[in-house]
Amino acid sequence: MKKKIKVVAAIIENEQREILCALRSPSMSIPNHWEFPGGKVEEGEDLFHAITREIAEELQCDIEPIELFNEHTHEYESFIIELLSLKCALKDGTPVASEHAALLWLKRESLHSLQWAPADIPAVNDLQREQQ
Repeated sequence: MKKKIKVVAAIIENEQREILCALRSPSMSIPNHWEFPGGKVEEGEDLFHAITREIAEELQCDIEPIELFNEHTHEYESFIIELLSLKCALKDGTPVASEHAALLWLKRESLHSLQWAPADIPAVNDLQREQQ
């Protein structure tokens, strides 16, 4: 049986209505694909706490989670991911790519120009639908 992992992802939007996209490094699973930054939810941890902690660790900045935006379960070859994407506001600091290969701010209409990790695609589609 495949392992199921519960993961939170931050959809961080700046004042120019651009969304923060993070490029997975070659050493990560699903390398060189774009994702919304985040990570695993610890045992007994609520989503808002998990995303705030993960972003502080990964991007060295402080965010404020606003709402659950997209929930999607995706089956990869070796595991199943339950991805919970949360809309977040940047509270303090500038995101730094400490674990990722690159960070990029993109307008919603340009999101599909990137090669996304499969689990993140439903949230990308929902963000683009918000435009219309």
